[in-house]
Amino acid sequence: MNENEQSVNVLLDFDLLGKLVVGIGEVSDITGVPLRQIRYWEEKGIIHSSKEGEGTTRKYDYLNIKKIVLVKELMDDGYTLDAAAKKVEERMRNVNEVFAKLAKRSTEDSQEK
Repeated sequence: MNENEQSVNVLLDFDLLGKLVVGIGEVSDITGVPLRQIRYWEEKGIIHSSKEGEGTTRKYDYLNIKKIVLVKELMDDGYTLDAAAKKVEERMRNVNEVFAKLAKRSTEDSQEK
């Protein structure tokens, strides 16, 4: 298996993605979004962190990191923060609906067998 195939397999490992939790500093480094901006987006309710206690570092899961990347891309394309956040929520809702339909079909298909 070459390196490209390995990276694709990692992306398809939903168990791994479910466990992915990254600190705010690393999220900032990876996405290019400044810490201050990430905190502001959280204050506005666009993204959500998990904090294990008072004074601990904010940590973000896969879903929120994805939202950060999408909001940043839309803002880079000229959208305002509010418009970008709304568009991302619509996209996430559409994707969730599609996967819910696929899961339902899969369940129905396995029950018919």
